[in-house]
Amino acid sequence: MRIKTLLSLFICLLSYGLHAQNKDEQMIKKFYSEELAHGRCYGWLDTLCRGGHRLSGSVGAANAVKWGKEAMEKAGFDRVFLQECMVPHWVRGPKEKAEIIPSNGKSFEIPVAALGSSVGTGMGPITAEIIEVHSLDEVAKLGKKNIAGKIVFFARPMDPSKINTFEAYGGAVDQRSSGPVIAAKYGAIAIIIRSMNLTEDDYPHTGNTNYVDSIKKIPAAAISTKAATLLDQMLKTDSHIKCRLEMHCETLPDEKSYNVVGEIKGSEHPEEIILVGGHLDSWDLGDGAHDDGAGCVESMEAIRLFIALNIRPKRTIRAVLFMNEENGLRGGKKYAELAKANNEKTIMAIETDEGGFVPRGFSIGKDTSVYLKVLPWRKYFEPYHAAEFVKGGGGADISPLEKDNVPVMSLTPDNQRYFDFHHTPVDKLQAVNKRELEMGAATLGAMIYLLSTYGL
Repeated sequence: MRIKTLLSLFICLLSYGLHAQNKDEQMIKKFYSEELAHGRCYGWLDTLCRGGHRLSGSVGAANAVKWGKEAMEKAGFDRVFLQECMVPHWVRGPKEKAEIIPSNGKSFEIPVAALGSSVGTGMGPITAEIIEVHSLDEVAKLGKKNIAGKIVFFARPMDPSKINTFEAYGGAVDQRSSGPVIAAKYGAIAIIIRSMNLTEDDYPHTGNTNYVDSIKKIPAAAISTKAATLLDQMLKTDSHIKCRLEMHCETLPDEKSYNVVGEIKGSEHPEEIILVGGHLDSWDLGDGAHDDGAGCVESMEAIRLFIALNIRPKRTIRAVLFMNEENGLRGGKKYAELAKANNEKTIMAIETDEGGFVPRGFSIGKDTSVYLKVLPWRKYFEPYHAAEFVKGGGGADISPLEKDNVPVMSLTPDNQRYFDFHHTPVDKLQAVNKRELEMGAATLGAMIYLLSTYGL
């Protein structure tokens, strides 16, 4: 009799588990069906990109804040509010110019873009011989006698053998972030870098650089990959090539700006928050469609789908449009500061900042217990080709929350083409595929549904 009772209990539990799984499969299918048939995220992105670039402190950034708040209010979020933060205000000024001057032969211009936060060249251009290096350490080894008075050319390319292009980016971006400080330490008057891109093209890629107060600030710019390859070849036979560089960028006083936050209150555990977000600011060369307009509208849309499907989440779900990820992270830091001050309980923070490409899965933070909790949900994403669940991290804007022990994850789209557009003039709406963007929003919505239903 006891064996029969245990068997009956086992069958009941198995039946319940299968019923719950089938229910979840059906619900997740609704997220994809609704989004692909009636999605709003591409239309939102179109409107956002029509406002031009959204660099922190700019008119475009201020207009984007207003747009984000109004869009979430119209979509029917329970509450939409702003979080004030002071942000840097760097301006590019008149278009930069770079000219290559061989020791014998006619000079010619190359595509160039000042790096974010760079100082300008003064009232006019500066001209000096170029010295090529492939690492920060090489600058130190060459020393002041070889570096002083010259323009340092950081020529190390992104490693094309890396399957994950973000890994290739990470292996080269130190030249952009730290190059000016290292070069100035040994007397360089400026630096130019090979753009962070795996494709050979004529578009220079901007991106932020960093200075330290104790070392002289020197102009820093990126040249296109085609120009970098050409310059590298020329220097092999002519070691006295000069560069004439002219930039008029400057940093103005900080400006007031805002994070935009919209949420739907949870029905059973409203004190537990699931956050999804992207950054509202963008570089000033393009319209920031992939970086990170796509992440913003995907985050908004993931929450709006609950409204469209008439699903009341068990836990509070929140979309955050962070300000100033590109050159300061002020919005992410302010959000974490306020969350801590308000004693908020965030059970998961999700970031989407890798472009609006077709989703492949999620990168889940360092906590093994969280990873093991989420891993069984892979089966729900297999029909949508988004079941690559790996241990990894979250993203820049949610990194301050991660430091406060909040679990994090990020949506991971296919990244093979991301750096074709990253921080360039061609990061525009036309570069984003509508259906791929919608698949990203639906994938986020499905993950948020599971987190809201089962918690962590």
